[in-house]
Amino acid sequence: MDFDLSNPPEGFHENPYETYRWLREAAPMCRQPDRSYVVSRYDDLDMIYRDHQRFISDKKAVFGPKFGEKSPLFEHHTTSLVFNDPPLHTRVRKVMVGAMNPRALAKMEPGLITLVDGLLDEMANQHEVELIEAFAGAIPIEVIGNLLNIPREKRGPLRDWSLDILGALEPSLTKEALDCGNQAVTDFKVFLRDIINDRAVYPGDPDTDVLTRLMQTEGEALTETELYQNCIFILNAGHETTTNLIGNALALLHADTSARGCLLENPELTATAVDEFLRMESPNQFGNRLTTEEITLHGVTIPAGTDLHLCIGAANRDPNRFENPDILDVGRRPNKHLAFAGGAHTCVGLTLARMEGRIAVGRFLQRYPNYTLTDEAERGGRMRFRGYARLPAQLT
Repeated sequence: MDFDLSNPPEGFHENPYETYRWLREAAPMCRQPDRSYVVSRYDDLDMIYRDHQRFISDKKAVFGPKFGEKSPLFEHHTTSLVFNDPPLHTRVRKVMVGAMNPRALAKMEPGLITLVDGLLDEMANQHEVELIEAFAGAIPIEVIGNLLNIPREKRGPLRDWSLDILGALEPSLTKEALDCGNQAVTDFKVFLRDIINDRAVYPGDPDTDVLTRLMQTEGEALTETELYQNCIFILNAGHETTTNLIGNALALLHADTSARGCLLENPELTATAVDEFLRMESPNQFGNRLTTEEITLHGVTIPAGTDLHLCIGAANRDPNRFENPDILDVGRRPNKHLAFAGGAHTCVGLTLARMEGRIAVGRFLQRYPNYTLTDEAERGGRMRFRGYARLPAQLT
């Protein structure tokens, strides 16, 4: 068996886990046609995430040929937090961490509960509802929109732009997807221009307004490009992954009625369950690093400048790390999954994402404990981001 990221086997998008098992057991360093490698074992990913000298996040050398060095997508993905190393990564991360401190998140929780309950109320008179549009996707767009204080009436196009920009990170990219991604970055920047100009004249509260914090960064200020692109990054990263977390959780609980019953009887386990949903169906299935020197893993020697695809979805089901890894255990402890990556690039919004997942899934279950998914559920069809495009459900 071979595995090519750009040409996955039939049925991979529906169930990649048999392929992941083969990778871990037979090809933990799986060479790709472009001389990159897929890395799939937990201990290897954990080591790579922690070693910031030999494995870097800067992807200019990879994204130049993929997007074109003059393209909007190249500007975005080489300027945003996730594909950068210090000093830019340090400056931007410090701002975001400060805005998501425990006190700030505690202040957000009542509003998040009100938002979730309002969405659940809107479903009450509907026999069938599409859970991604009506629920899972509606929550993070409001939360992140509030963090940047974007007027609610202007948030309509944000989800589609996010899908197009993140879709350009797929291993295999069509011309249509490339064009849509570039246009989305361009449109997003135009959208942000008036908001940023207004915030420069009328700053918000830096304790709650991340955009104001980014504009008032202590020390070296962000350039205009850095400011725009990291605003786009925050909106995209906080939206797509949390949408997938909530949608995947509801699908997992529908398939495992014993786990659903356990949470209904023990709602205090919901916080623990959220981490298990993240492990079982990681919203982000792949990360990337670039080697800075020659390294050898599992007897395979690769040169400096090699692109590594870190298969989070495989690592999070590694039996050498997790007992019975293919079983959903809502009380699993410990659960040091890699859904939030690791090291210096550990997801800055992990506490917020966990809070969104806990409140959304917990309150949905209490309100609609007998929901059933229809046969029309539709996966997003992506390799890097695992979630649902559509998740129709009957609530009674």
